[in-house]
This record gives sequence, C-alpha cells and structure tokens, in this order.
Amino acid sequence: MVWTLLGVTLGATTLLCSLVAGLVFGFAVVVMPGIAKLSDREFLMAFKRMDGIIQDSEPLFMLVWVGSIIAMISTLVLGTMELSGSERALAWFASALYLIAVQGPTIRFNIPLNNALQALDLESMSERDLAEARAQFELPWNRWNRVRTVAAVVSVSALLLLQGLL
Repeated sequence: MVWTLLGVTLGATTLLCSLVAGLVFGFAVVVMPGIAKLSDREFLMAFKRMDGIIQDSEPLFMLVWVGSIIAMISTLVLGTMELSGSERALAWFASALYLIAVQGPTIRFNIPLNNALQALDLESMSERDLAEARAQFELPWNRWNRVRTVAAVVSVSALLLLQGLL
C-alpha cells in the first residue's frame, strides 16, 4: 500500500472498524452469554452498568465508535474520488455495509433499547416486571447485535481486501 491520504485513511478506518467489530463480537460471544446466566435483576443491572459507561461518553469508546464512522465516510469519499472499478465497488460495499448494517441497527434498535433500560428503576421493580423488562430487552438486543457483528466482520474483511489491492 502506498502512503497516500487514501491509504492512511483506509488504514485508520480498518483499525477503528476492527475495534468496533471486536467489541460487538465480544458482546455476542462472551458478555451476553455470560450475563444471560444471571437472574433478571442481576442481568438488567449488569447491562445497565456496562451501558452506563458508554452513556457517560467514555472517551476511548467514543473515539473508536464515532471515529470509525468519520473514518469510514472519509475513506468512502476519497475512495470514490481516487479509485475505479472493483476497488471503488469494494470501498462502497464495505462502507455501505458498515454504515447501514452496523451503525444503522445501533441507532435504530440497540441505543433505544439501552435508553429504555437506563430509564428503569430496577431496585424497585417486582420480579414479574423485571422478567418482562428482560424479555423486552434481551432477545431484540442480541438479535440486532448479531446482525452488527456479522456486518462488521464482513465490512472489515472487505477493507482488508481493499488494502491488499492498493
């Protein structure tokens, strides 16, 4: 790969999107299965605490998550201007997949589910209400996280392939 602005941007995009892919993958295969074994109250409290770190705008998390979006858009713009043929198509594929199938579900589903959980007073809820809250949260959150995970891995794979072509 030649050290051009596109090359540097593509490298940064690949790194940041790989970190996001690792995060959603880690939640899919370790975190959520691990806390799934907890009681309803413990499960909801554990997730609420983890999400609370993100909600408090943890700087490194925000740098990686928001940075991946900015880097991907930058790579798409530069790639559209500088690439042609299959390389341009690969840049568009990776970008569209990441922005639509990773960030889209995050914005549309996962964040609203997280926000709804943050609004609950888990300490004062009955066991029945906790079970209902968990049912409304866990299955859809995991479903959309699996979508994000697969899309992130495929998108990063496309970015790596693109790097190899440049």
